[in-house]
Amino acid sequence: MTKKLYYESAYTREWETRITQKLEREDGTYLVLEETAFYPHGGGQPCDLGWIDKIPVLDVVQEDGEILHKIERLPEREEVTCRLDWDRRFDHMQHHSGQHLLSAMCLQVCEAETLSFHLGQDYTTIDIARSDLPQHQLMMLELEVNDQIYLNRQVTNYVVSREQAAALPLVKQPKVTDDIRIVEIEGIEYNACGGTHVSATGEIGMIKLLRAEKQKGHMRLYFKCGYRALKEFNAGMEILGSLSARFNTAKEEILDRIAKWDQEQKQLQAELNAVKAENDAYLAGKLLAERQGRLVKHVFADKPMKDMQNLAAKLTEQAEVIVLFASNSDHKVVLAQGGESGPACGAFFKQHLADYRGKGGGSDKIAQAGFSTLEDAMAFYRFTAQSLGQPEEE
Repeated sequence: MTKKLYYESAYTREWETRITQKLEREDGTYLVLEETAFYPHGGGQPCDLGWIDKIPVLDVVQEDGEILHKIERLPEREEVTCRLDWDRRFDHMQHHSGQHLLSAMCLQVCEAETLSFHLGQDYTTIDIARSDLPQHQLMMLELEVNDQIYLNRQVTNYVVSREQAAALPLVKQPKVTDDIRIVEIEGIEYNACGGTHVSATGEIGMIKLLRAEKQKGHMRLYFKCGYRALKEFNAGMEILGSLSARFNTAKEEILDRIAKWDQEQKQLQAELNAVKAENDAYLAGKLLAERQGRLVKHVFADKPMKDMQNLAAKLTEQAEVIVLFASNSDHKVVLAQGGESGPACGAFFKQHLADYRGKGGGSDKIAQAGFSTLEDAMAFYRFTAQSLGQPEEE
């Protein structure tokens, strides 16, 4: 059986060993090594990656106590040199130890047990047995957990028997009954765990709680540790700096400046809506005067879909007309009808849109569609006008 170097030391980065088994499976090639520091998937922690004789390791899994390493291709030698992707391993160590510490503080500060743990590429989460967690309590929890980081408490691991484990104040009883691996944070907690951890809480760097949200009656906490937390902070500072430059104001005054800008935008939008309403009233009268029979049709250069819908609704409210609009800029078509004797707009679109590679739909009274090209949009517009008894003029 493979010797698991990650249990002897989580800090082993490079080693030499021998291939003991080669497996060819439908999903790829796997190796079994005499010794490995590659940690497999398990306990909420993703696997390690790296290289075996400079050949990328794609996945690491455990089957029946054996560690299988999925690789791009077989090495040429039986004696191989292995190297971990250390940045990935240390990130996992920071977050797994960070999770243990955060869970312990949740129990102390919030009286909430941790129900599950997920370590992902973008974020890490724990679900805790609380139905809510006010913002002030979340901030207090963050301060408490970072205080424990700064105290640089020792993190040790060792193997005990079932009897020895029973004498320890474990967070929860382990499922295994023999050779139980304990991860101890000095003065904080004892936890049965098979993952990789830092040697002292100071190496976690920091824990930043990002947010808390309700999840199936419990609270899910999103957090980042160490270098990930630093990247999160730097990304936030970059956004803050860009906003500061954009609004030409100090960072401390950005929220006030955005609030003022938002009020200005609302005022401008109200003025624009008034101008649009006035323009639509004039345009509606002009289109009604120029209509041919019941059909009101027009091709706009760049009128948005929503504005065409609003104008069509205004026209059908004023008269029992059929309205057909198209917009050149975004390749959209709108059909609407007032009264009881007009076409069922949605059904008409559903029947014919596919012939013109269009997508859309609607109700009996109004329908809309979009097209990938102007040519398709105009072809459908002309077809619709002809079907309604008003062929498009050349």
